[in-house]
Amino acid sequence: MARDCGSVSIWLAASGLVMIILVGLAVDLGGKVGAQQRAQDVARQAARAGGQQLQAAAAVRGDGVTVDPTAARRAAQTYLAGSGLTGTATVVDGQTVHVSTTATYECTFLGIIGLSVFTVHGAADSRTTRSVDGVER
Repeated sequence: MARDCGSVSIWLAASGLVMIILVGLAVDLGGKVGAQQRAQDVARQAARAGGQQLQAAAAVRGDGVTVDPTAARRAAQTYLAGSGLTGTATVVDGQTVHVSTTATYECTFLGIIGLSVFTVHGAADSRTTRSVDGVER
């Protein structure tokens, strides 16, 4: 019976350490997913803001819908700046605004095992079209 003395303490300490690591994984990986969703959402909203910047004269005349590249980039960058994330905005083919974002998540628990920061990215496009009676033209 004397040989078993203290074996429960070692098992309990090891189990406690494993539980702390598992809780840390759950908390920090959940935080990473949240940061990734935020980066994606901000990219979508910035692309939407940029996609609303049209060249008004052509649209009013009915000549088609074209995004104003300078105003679109400015609107998307303004949205990004307001969100606190970094990113880029470009206009492709005169109708599509593409936005890429970068965010970081600082780990709460995983710093114990050397993971202190996760970097996540988001990307979105906003394509401006002209529709008549629900049909793209």
